[in-house]
Amino acid sequence: MSKLFEPIKIGGLSLANRIVIAPMCQYSAEDGRMTDWHVMHLGQLAASGAGVVIIEATAVSPEGRISYADVGLYDGANEKAMADVLASVRRWSDTPIMVQLAHAGRKASVAKPWDGGAQIPASEPNGWQTVAPSALPFNPKNPAPLALDADGLARLRNAFADSARRAARLGIDGIELHGAHGYLLHQFLSPLSNHRTDQYGGSLANRMRFPLEVFDTVRAAFPADRPVTIRVSGTDWVEGGWNGEETAIFAAELEKRGCDAIHVSSAGLDPGQQIPIGPNYQVPLARQVGQAVSIPVIAVGLITEPQQAEAIVATGDADLVALARAVLYDPRWPWHAAAALGAQVKCAPQYLRCQPRLYKDLFSNG
Repeated sequence: MSKLFEPIKIGGLSLANRIVIAPMCQYSAEDGRMTDWHVMHLGQLAASGAGVVIIEATAVSPEGRISYADVGLYDGANEKAMADVLASVRRWSDTPIMVQLAHAGRKASVAKPWDGGAQIPASEPNGWQTVAPSALPFNPKNPAPLALDADGLARLRNAFADSARRAARLGIDGIELHGAHGYLLHQFLSPLSNHRTDQYGGSLANRMRFPLEVFDTVRAAFPADRPVTIRVSGTDWVEGGWNGEETAIFAAELEKRGCDAIHVSSAGLDPGQQIPIGPNYQVPLARQVGQAVSIPVIAVGLITEPQQAEAIVATGDADLVALARAVLYDPRWPWHAAAALGAQVKCAPQYLRCQPRLYKDLFSNG
């Protein structure tokens, strides 16, 4: 039996298998509102046979968007647009759908990747003033962010809570907080970006304080029977930056507060990062977190082959695996993995006739 295709629970949410579709920004929203592109994109992912789909980084405030074309969940128009997309997708799929709530901090206000991805100054169209724990730009060539004061921190905690309540109204099955890739919560965690001298900076306990406050706020605002999880960067890959040992401590503290799963990525905080990229390069970070917590741990990063994914969960390096670019390239990756591993995925009845004859038990429409 394939371990990858065994069911698992994240909090109160039951997944048919251990394949997670990771959140992937599409840069195709209008003023934070999802568009028809998201119907196509999420529709094909919801038909992939994966255990759960996570909606891309969804900003809790306008200035929290990575780019002007990012999805938001900070006003009624955003909520209505997402409701329309979800209604279309759910008409044909019962795959669980989570959303990643995010704030980009000092890495906000950038152009779309295919337009270069450079930061756009507040004085130019599609640009705005960024905020961060400290007035330190991601790149020395970028405008400096404003350091958040007490009122700013309170506004952001409330913004995360408001977005969580909107997600609950939409029937979203779970929330993932974005605490990775150099965005706002990660900026508080790393001593490279957090130079504060108040209760939110300095020691590890102080640097963890605001991300933990955000978690507590979201957990309180979202229904108790639906999971709240977090994505973290296991390391900055920079000397003197956030590291695996600190990530494990942070994860253990999150578990105490009711976190339902930890999704372990890495990097994104500092342009000086030196990443040893290769297959499974982030799996040791997931394993380290898994040794510190009893909740499910999700591994991600250059996981592209079925046998590779099977080995990660079968050996206990992680409880689930997340796919991003691999599933953009092949939206039927879980189907092909099931065929390779002798397992089964749920399939829309409209597609049953494409089942390979060699694998009679590959698809189910029940």
